[in-house]
Amino acid sequence: MSLPAGPQPGRGTGGGAAMGEAVVGAAQPVHGRSNRPRNPGMPLAPDWFVGVAVNRPAAERRAATLTARRSIKKEHQAAWQVNAIRCMDLTTLAGDDTEGRVRRLCAKAARPLAPHILAGLGLEPEEVRVGAVCVYPTMVGAAVRALAGTGIPVASVATGFPAGLMPLPLRLAEIRHAVAEGADEIDIVITRAHVLGAEWQALHDEVAAMREACGPARLKVILATGDLRTLTSAWRAAMVAMQAGADFVKTSTGKEGVNATLPVSLAMVRAIRDYAGRSGHAVGFKPAGGMRTAKDALNWQILMKEELGDAWLAPDLFRLGASSMLADIERQLEHFVTGRYAASHRHAPA
Repeated sequence: MSLPAGPQPGRGTGGGAAMGEAVVGAAQPVHGRSNRPRNPGMPLAPDWFVGVAVNRPAAERRAATLTARRSIKKEHQAAWQVNAIRCMDLTTLAGDDTEGRVRRLCAKAARPLAPHILAGLGLEPEEVRVGAVCVYPTMVGAAVRALAGTGIPVASVATGFPAGLMPLPLRLAEIRHAVAEGADEIDIVITRAHVLGAEWQALHDEVAAMREACGPARLKVILATGDLRTLTSAWRAAMVAMQAGADFVKTSTGKEGVNATLPVSLAMVRAIRDYAGRSGHAVGFKPAGGMRTAKDALNWQILMKEELGDAWLAPDLFRLGASSMLADIERQLEHFVTGRYAASHRHAPA
């Protein structure tokens, strides 16, 4: 059995493939470090965002209808689930992390699906790898060693994750340490007080300094939208982060009371679309936290396709921060291949 071909340009919503078609194909970058040009950033331009307000009821209706009117079945659903794995940041951010745990996570990242599932899908092992492995700075070296030769990037959280309430020089030093250890991507957290107090220049300067500290590593800016209270604040914070040079904007640390939701994701991807239209630079998006099922993986991919198009269905512009989601995707793919659901203990944990 083999999965359907990739998207056909010019069909369906937003110039992409029809929703029932698969998103996996030879033309899709499947894993590895991105060659996409960086977002260079720009000076703060408040006129791009200060007058913008997000209508929450309208955003919630749009988010609800996006997923309610789409149905992806059989081999097409399997193809979208495989694509979700390719766009996943497999993560361990626990206080009891060890090098052994990181090595196990990296082994799962390089071989996220069991051999019989890959065979049933008609895929080779090197065709299905996750988008990145994300760890604390002290575990970057172990992840780099474990992933050598796989092409899978290593991402590190930094800047006092998850609260970010550390002096800026210490946060910048943490970024530089992670990069020196070999991190390809840095997930930083912003000072939420800058957003809540509408201190946009302070937020811009902070993110710009963090981007400079990243050097060649790509910068993913976590807004912690659950702490920002409104969709308008999330929209404006995303725009400021992109003007400061963010390569990705990310919803959450996964530690807030409310993490990724479809309405806040909609607001953020609309900001990405506006920024791309004004600046000419594409910025990636990463929802994180609160997503656990294969259905969630489909919902967020539908959002990306409908709002931004097929280009944002590849790991250089889209990541899913939801390691627990992998187990359910693997169960669904097992059912697709064999007609049976396997018990959880039959699959190696992420």
